[in-house]
Amino acid sequence: MSIDGFEDWIASPLGSYLLESEQQRFDRMVADVFGFNAVQLGFEGFDLLRANRIANRFRAGRDGRAGLLADFEQLPFAGNSVDLLLMPHVLEFSANPHQVLREAERVLIPEGQVVISGFNPWSLWGLGRRAPGRRDAYPWRGRFISLPRLKDWCALLGFEIVAGAFCCYVPPLANERWRERFRFMEKAGDRWWPVGAGVYVVQAKKRVHGMRLITPAWNEVAATRKALAPAAQKSEYEG
Repeated sequence: MSIDGFEDWIASPLGSYLLESEQQRFDRMVADVFGFNAVQLGFEGFDLLRANRIANRFRAGRDGRAGLLADFEQLPFAGNSVDLLLMPHVLEFSANPHQVLREAERVLIPEGQVVISGFNPWSLWGLGRRAPGRRDAYPWRGRFISLPRLKDWCALLGFEIVAGAFCCYVPPLANERWRERFRFMEKAGDRWWPVGAGVYVVQAKKRVHGMRLITPAWNEVAATRKALAPAAQKSEYEG
């Protein structure tokens, strides 16, 4: 199952609405993540890492638009080498999403972070897949993964969910005028019906059991010197 057609759909008015909404969530989640290497899988024509300050940022994909060609089920990165990994709708358009997530766990450093976006099957967008003529079209042909299921997959691989956001509450109507009539749902969605959002964005951190954080060496030296410092001696002339 290819994501390429989905990225072409992004150029449509409805796709642009989706991209704008998700971009805002990605911007907030990646802004304060630091390290040496950041990778975005898919969506090669769009910079979802634009708000991040990591020096080495790459966009990997399956066609010539990508700066780096990659098979998402066998990522061309060494284990424990990536600090931040973005996966916008990658799992929904993968033949083996479990393997893609395992690869994410493999390449991330301990405490490295992954940000995943996906369609909520229990939303108006999920129901929109049943409309006539949409079954084989993008993005409706993807395998929408529920948020509880994604959380279970993450937990099994040792990922801890550290943040999340929802967006796209407006019904997925092709007519822009009709979408504007439902714009009020966007403003009230997070407060009144977050479970009805069309899209979720999840930020997770790779936890390694048994890993012990090592304190800076100078702290240990300072503590040692303090412990070995001679006690002040009272002069025989005092008192």
